[in-house]
Amino acid sequence: MMNPKRIGVYGGTFDPVHNAHLEIARAARRCAALDVVLIVVAARPPHKENETFATPEDRMAMVKAAVLDEAGMESSDVEMRREGPSYTSQTLVELHEHYPESELYLIIGMDSLADLPKWKDPETILEHAELLVVPRPGNGTAAPDMVAGKYCVIPFEETDISSTEIRVRIARGTPIDDVVPAAVEALIHERGIYE
Repeated sequence: MMNPKRIGVYGGTFDPVHNAHLEIARAARRCAALDVVLIVVAARPPHKENETFATPEDRMAMVKAAVLDEAGMESSDVEMRREGPSYTSQTLVELHEHYPESELYLIIGMDSLADLPKWKDPETILEHAELLVVPRPGNGTAAPDMVAGKYCVIPFEETDISSTEIRVRIARGTPIDDVVPAAVEALIHERGIYE
């Protein structure tokens, strides 16, 4: 990545990464004229401790496969290289140090925006990144006062695709080719990730 000026930071467990994740990254890129969106795999998500199904390495491999042919998207192992829980505030500080000339844009769901005051060091997050917020199906949650005027909602058609539903489909032997990129599906079957 050559000196991007506007970097989207899209973190998650991606267990597995699916088509809606990629659509969100594309929508954020268009909305904020981002040079690149970094898909950051949360190695040890503090809010989902012991709740991930695939290993961090398998989730990283799936994200790499998903973005291989996607213009303006890159996988990032910034949280995998760090010990301890994967805190967004630390990730943004680290990315800011690595790309001091760049503007960072954190891509989160409306549900996460509502919870932001409970995250670790929310002030650090707001200090280091603009927020790009994705609407969630049926989410009428109000934004907390601390983010007033500090976020922009991405125009995005809400979807009910979820990683949970995809894992259920895999367990039932139901096809998943309509909800994940072909390269991700191939990797899941090849490595037997959710079997």
